[in-house]
Parts: sequence; C-alpha cells; structure tokens
Amino acid sequence: MIYNTLHNRGLRLVAAVAGELISALALNLFIVPLNLYTGGLMGVCQLMRTLAQTYLGISFGAYDVAGILYFILNIPILLLAYKTLGRPFVIKTLICTASYSFFYSIIPIPAAPIVDDYLTACLLGGILAGVGSGIVLTCGGSGGGLDIVGLCLSKRGSHVTVGKFSLGFNAFLYSACLILFIPQVAIYSVIYNFFTSMVLDRTHQQNVSVQALIFTKGDENAMARFIIEQLGRSVTYWNGTGAYTGEGVHVLCVCLSKFEIEELIHAVHTMDPHAFVTTQEGTRIYGNFQRRLG
Repeated sequence: MIYNTLHNRGLRLVAAVAGELISALALNLFIVPLNLYTGGLMGVCQLMRTLAQTYLGISFGAYDVAGILYFILNIPILLLAYKTLGRPFVIKTLICTASYSFFYSIIPIPAAPIVDDYLTACLLGGILAGVGSGIVLTCGGSGGGLDIVGLCLSKRGSHVTVGKFSLGFNAFLYSACLILFIPQVAIYSVIYNFFTSMVLDRTHQQNVSVQALIFTKGDENAMARFIIEQLGRSVTYWNGTGAYTGEGVHVLCVCLSKFEIEELIHAVHTMDPHAFVTTQEGTRIYGNFQRRLG
C-alpha cells in the first residue's frame, strides 16, 4: 500500500491534499483557539490579520483572511522558484497551497479551546502539523511559503534542512510576537513550531539519507542497471564470500534518500526473493550526492 501510494502520481497528489487537511486541522483545532501563531509565511499572514484588526479596526467577519493572504503571497514565491523546482512541482505546490488555504478558511475554529493546557495543545498540534507537512513533501508537493525556499536550498546541495530553515526564519517572527503581545503567546508559539519542525524533518523522507547494502546471488548487473537507470543513482559492487556457507555472493552498495529505499527494496526482492538488504539511515554524505524533491 505504501509503495503504491508513493509511486503513483494520482495517489500521491491525493495524499498530499490529505496532508494539507491534517495541517489545517492541527492549526485550527489546537493553535488558533489559544491565540497562538504558527510559523513561516502563514504565521506572517496571521500576524498581518491581527494587526489589521487591532490597530486599523478592520473586521473580516466570520472568515479568517489569513488563508486568503497566504495564497496570494505564495504566487510571487512560486514564480521566483519556478526555475529551481520545475513546472511539475510548482503545479503540485499550487494545488497544495490552494487546498491548505481552503481548508484553513472553512474548518470551524472552536469557540473554546479543545485542550486548555497550552503545552499539551502545542504538542498535539505540532505532531499533527509536522506529520501533515511531511506527507505533503514526501509526496512531491509543498504547502508553499518557507517550504519552497527550504526545498530550493536542499536541492542546491545546502546542508540546511527544511525544518531548520523554518526555525531560523521563525526566530524573527516570534521576536515580533514577543514585542507586540504578551510573552506567553510568543513562548508557546515557539514551542509549537519546534515540535512541528522536529516531526517534519523526520517525516520528510527526502531529508533522510540512507546507505543500502544488498547481498545477492542473483544478477548483480541487472540490479545495478535498475539503480542507475530507474533511480538515477550510482552503485558500487564487488564479490564476497559467505563465511558460514563458503559460497560466493555479490555485494552492492548505494546511497539514496529514504523516499527511494522503498522502490529499491521492492525491485531487489522482485529480482531475487532471497536477497539480503541492510540499510543505515541518517548517513552523512559528502561530495556529489543529489538531493531530490520526490
């Protein structure tokens, strides 16, 4: 099921939209009722909404204009990122951004907080928002905003992950909240964003580098061709000897993202059901290794 979802374009788009729904639910059910602020561009839009209501006396009725502002501000960002991310990604991001803005605008905000405890609400909201955003990124889309900037840096080989970039930007955003509002608002908003970023980096599989070792008695050349032609990765292989059986075995070594490992294992076991595969996540890779968006 996971393999089919991740490698079917239609299902990936559906999963990405579902991820946006999860993120919007987390925000409207746990964070907004406590008058806290999410991070990134949406946080800026929420801040603009609050300032317009408080200092300019503008009333937006029952609708939260932050969702509309978010969609509008994403348009120039997408245009600027078009060359780096490519047309397919920009189209998917546009769909995801529109979905997120739509869900954020229509999901009713509880009159009273579902969870009164600020820390618990930040934890629950952060986990849900991180999982939702991670699903979107893993499925090759993006909710827009700072995700796009972070992905551009990731694709250009920067060691700054999407979550870490968001944390850096949000330091300035929450400093503004600290000046404009009571300290409690800024502090718990930071806690919520921290939980979101940590979960996001773990869920976003393209950020996780993996080293895979394949031990097989099958056709190592066929496996190498699949890795090179289908995954676009290089591979090194050599002949070994099993100490227990004394029989020859082919060993293949390849580095790739966690997102690609599912396809690799699926292909290897199709070619050789008895193949033995080991993986090591979080491998540090230096040199010519391409980071991808999925």
